Amino acid sequence: MKMISWNVNGIRACLGKGFMDAFASLDSDFFCLQETKCQEGQVKLDLPGYEQVWHSAEKKGYSGTAIFAKQKPVSVRLGMGIDEFDHEGRLIALEYPTFWMVTVYTPNSQDGLVRLPYRVRWEEAFRNYLKELEKTHPVIVCGDMNVAHEEIDIKNPKTNTMNAGFTREERDCMTRLLESGFVDTFRTLHPTEAGAYSWWSYRFHAREHNAGWRIDYFLTSEALRDRIQSASIHPEIYGSDHCPVELQIDL
Repeated sequence: MKMISWNVNGIRACLGKGFMDAFASLDSDFFCLQETKCQEGQVKLDLPGYEQVWHSAEKKGYSGTAIFAKQKPVSVRLGMGIDEFDHEGRLIALEYPTFWMVTVYTPNSQDGLVRLPYRVRWEEAFRNYLKELEKTHPVIVCGDMNVAHEEIDIKNPKTNTMNAGFTREERDCMTRLLESGFVDTFRTLHPTEAGAYSWWSYRFHAREHNAGWRIDYFLTSEALRDRIQSASIHPEIYGSDHCPVELQIDL
């Protein structure tokens, strides 16, 4: 089974930059989006053979997630059921008979780390939410998790230690999530591969120089580790400041 995750940085903008061509060429069973930046009814995609689940932020032009799936889910959950965290369209969970498919757009700590305390509270709630889902089925979770976990996951680690996405607090949150029983699929299969990034700033020709960050992930429950077939990144696909990431898994 093939799965794609992509922060499109605005689906309406991405549609004008080759989204449908990328969607067709990747030909996946699940196609998960983050940062859709649209409200219900603003975008209608013609995707024959796919179920479409959208979760929009209450704030217009902000955040938002979507999953396009070839299989109809048993159930759909939007958000974590926690009021503090459920107004920005950041989470979708689809239940299937043998697994959960989750996409997430983790809050950014923002310039000056003004939202770091909120981010840390979110991380604890999110970890607990995934562990609750695991009580029924193993979990596959993907999305823009807004953290480069280790120094190998970022071009310039030393100059970014106080910047959002590479603070000790954010990296420790990812460590706790993995230690709670989740597998970073890309790093499991590519433990020493450097220069593998999924996001580049629009400034300073960062993508041209591959001065990037790996902040988009596929994680799986430990129970699915032996089913992971491949994990890859698609820097050749443009249309956003992020590129798609891919998981192939035997389910």
